[in-house]
Amino acid sequence: MKYSIPKTITNIESGWCPGCGHGIVTRLLAETTEELGISDKVIIVRDVACGSMQSGVVTYNNIGAAHGRTIAVAAGAKRIRKEDIVIANPGDGSAYSIGIESTMHAALRNENILALVVNNSVFGMTGGQMSPTTLPGQKTTSSPYGRDTSYNGNLLDIMKVLNTFDIAYLARGSVDSPSAVMKAKKYIKKALMMQQDNKGFCLVEILSPCPTNWGLSPEDSLKFIKEKQQEYFPLGEYVDKGGYDK
Repeated sequence: MKYSIPKTITNIESGWCPGCGHGIVTRLLAETTEELGISDKVIIVRDVACGSMQSGVVTYNNIGAAHGRTIAVAAGAKRIRKEDIVIANPGDGSAYSIGIESTMHAALRNENILALVVNNSVFGMTGGQMSPTTLPGQKTTSSPYGRDTSYNGNLLDIMKVLNTFDIAYLARGSVDSPSAVMKAKKYIKKALMMQQDNKGFCLVEILSPCPTNWGLSPEDSLKFIKEKQQEYFPLGEYVDKGGYDK
């Protein structure tokens, strides 16, 4: 079997840290849009954090949004460009902290966009501070003794928040192993198919390693996802109104 790089992937160096999962998520997005024949219709709304480096890696039309405003901007872009496939690509800090109101209300309005959220449980670009998805006891630059839930509060599981909303699709994948990567690709592809059919709001969260801010090797970061992150963030499909598996 001949396997080629998707045409939307450039040869520009990304700038992502070694072992970062953003590149894998970008590759999966490029593969699925090419397989569906929609690459020329895609508009990416990128954040100013680690995901911003995606703009040089892919050839999609893209919009730069303020931090935490990718989902709101994506909703606005879709209302103007109704025939395009609009994808917001924030991290967990952006989507669930400063941008949580955008995430919630886009879901309440059932906006026909895909929010593709990369969750590495920290604010990656700004130095590895605690985010809404930092695990209990996890050390970050702003929680050097570990997250204390009695002081900092509990983490946010967006699947629990949006599970009862009238949206099209809600799923969580991971990139900690080849099998997990293929399942994550399935989730992204299904969400994009729903966008083609105007089913409504889709959110796919991908658990992703951040070796630099976790203070772990790339290999140990994958173990951290499987052994620690997934304990609090179970994988799977939580809302599926597409009916594509039937």
